[in-house]
Amino acid sequence: MKKYFITTFIAITVLSTVTTSCSDEFVDPVPAYSIDSENYFNSKADYDNALVAAYDLLQSSYVNVLLGEMASDNTLCGGESPTDVIGFQQIDDMIHTPTNSNLRDIWNWMFAGVQRANYILEFQGKTDFSGKTQLIAETRFLRAYYQFELVKWFGGIPMKGDARFKIGDETTIPRSSAADVYASIEADLNFAVQNLSPIASQKGRATKGAAQALLGKAYLYQGKFTQAASTLQSLISTGSYSLVSNYDTMFEMAGENGPESVFEVQYTDIEGAGFECLQCSEGNVAVGFSGVRNYSGPLFSSGFSFNIPTKESADAFQTGDKRKDVAILDIAAWAAANSSFDNGAGVKYGKGNEDTGYFNRKYLPRKRSAEAAGDLNLTNPNNYRSIRYADVLLMAAEAYNRGGVDDGKAREYLNQVRRRAFGDNNHDVSVGGAALTDFILAERRLELFGEGHRFFDLVRTGKAVGTIPGFKANKNELFPLPIEEIQFSNGNWQQNPGY
Repeated sequence: MKKYFITTFIAITVLSTVTTSCSDEFVDPVPAYSIDSENYFNSKADYDNALVAAYDLLQSSYVNVLLGEMASDNTLCGGESPTDVIGFQQIDDMIHTPTNSNLRDIWNWMFAGVQRANYILEFQGKTDFSGKTQLIAETRFLRAYYQFELVKWFGGIPMKGDARFKIGDETTIPRSSAADVYASIEADLNFAVQNLSPIASQKGRATKGAAQALLGKAYLYQGKFTQAASTLQSLISTGSYSLVSNYDTMFEMAGENGPESVFEVQYTDIEGAGFECLQCSEGNVAVGFSGVRNYSGPLFSSGFSFNIPTKESADAFQTGDKRKDVAILDIAAWAAANSSFDNGAGVKYGKGNEDTGYFNRKYLPRKRSAEAAGDLNLTNPNNYRSIRYADVLLMAAEAYNRGGVDDGKAREYLNQVRRRAFGDNNHDVSVGGAALTDFILAERRLELFGEGHRFFDLVRTGKAVGTIPGFKANKNELFPLPIEEIQFSNGNWQQNPGY
């Protein structure tokens, strides 16, 4: 499945037990082997394989990351033309509707992650084995991760406890409130914090630290600042994570799963996939989508020129901030600096829709060998740094400050991040109160640029109106449920306001 997990897949659909694939063809109408889902979980290996299947949906969150930037003021959609991936274009322009297929992907894939976790939890008492508590803790972390994505994007979702949804449930089980979803997330993560190992048995697996960080984030999103500060402080105090000295290195292949990575989604280029089934790819699809169009030159390979940083976001970095050249590639400046490439032929590149001359450098595709598997644009092996220690420090700073808990602690953590960014103490922040809040939120934009957090930071802090072009209050804080879900539920699930 990933670089560090055995390739295993158990097909567990959201509202059905029917196995589907990206192809319409029946390979073998009479399979040589089959097992009823109700008679599974008879050995530790069965649980292990089901857990790998639950992890697998993390790779589908590439679209969450892309759209978390495009929906914000950080980037424009880009692409080849104004109709290239029309669902992306609509979200960028804040004119999306319930028929948006890319929003449907987020709903389907994240809900499938919940469903796979619930499959394990439904049968958690069936068979005992050594290490089972750790496995259940990982499962509950994953369910919380997927539910957190869903509640961020859509608000309240239907929930069924530790059981899978089955056909017909959609007409009888209502959408839970956002508060109830967060209560479920908190319960799962508190269990995970108590039972996960601080050290992952394999790279990419959930740890106690990852659970603490996600729990603190869930508290922060709800405005529970005291709980967020306490939870994040517990993580910081362990000393298990640290800021890497060179900001650039953590976004290269050699920097994956480093000391700053609290939780990282693993990708690989071992398997390939085409546009007919992007979810089937084991690679980070967002990377190829963000690449420079028709690029020929050093370090990078070409892509589809989506997720284009705006001039305003590039100008938001102060002079001397070392993060700018890591976060944003100025293609004209890069070409000028590499004019001798290929015996003087220089860097070649094309321009796409909404071209600004800037690209999201953190997740641009890097050059690989010609023997790399699959479509090079769709199977990039770049991991996604889902939760970094710098994010933890800035979340703790915000919780301490906005909760009126301790502005001194807030400044300490904020300035740790700024000292790395500038390489000195001359840019330390000394203010408190609301002015300190503004510094912290501005720092989050710069530190986490291109990593998919900006839209949700603006929404949860009440700053989206007037900052995101086209954003409408009391509507665009949430995205619409896919129209198919409303129809399947026969009116049981109400659409979000404004849609």
